[in-house]
Amino acid sequence: MNLPNKLTVSRLALTVFLLLALFIDFPFHFTVALVFFVAASLTDLFDGIIARRRNLITAFGKLMDPLADKVLICSAFIAFIELEWMAAWMVILIVARELAITGLRLLAASKNLVLAAERQGKNKTISQITAIIALLVTHSHADWGKVGQLFAFEIADHAWAWWVAEISKWVAVALTALSGFLYLWKNRDVYLNDC
Repeated sequence: MNLPNKLTVSRLALTVFLLLALFIDFPFHFTVALVFFVAASLTDLFDGIIARRRNLITAFGKLMDPLADKVLICSAFIAFIELEWMAAWMVILIVARELAITGLRLLAASKNLVLAAERQGKNKTISQITAIIALLVTHSHADWGKVGQLFAFEIADHAWAWWVAEISKWVAVALTALSGFLYLWKNRDVYLNDC
């Protein structure tokens, strides 16, 4: 297994650790979850860069990289419902979009068509990662104040983090819906021909 594929597989493992950190109550668990999510997001960045630069693109990577991305993102958002950080309808929209696009790509593949990623999809992914990080920061910054007390320095109030998280959630939901609609509309011939 080459390095990019190892990074992709590590993203799946980091997703499990992220979920454990979110739901098992131990000191600084939300901060640990934030670290796991950022690390997993970085594997997504680096596996593609390394695969392209070193010409290590494989069939396994083409399949597993986007799947690992969806598992990471959807797992985090679904966990946020349980934690009451996001409304269920928002997460349902995000997960439904991911499933619809994956289904469309599988249908296209069955017809020997390859549907390229679009710029809107990349923007959607960036907005989703930003929203997840913002929510994790919002809920972990209280831990940082405890560390400051141990070392006799004050951590500033992070009221701004709540606003950033709220705006990020709405932007992620809007871009997810828009990118999904545009992608399905642009590639409508793939599924309309079977009707």
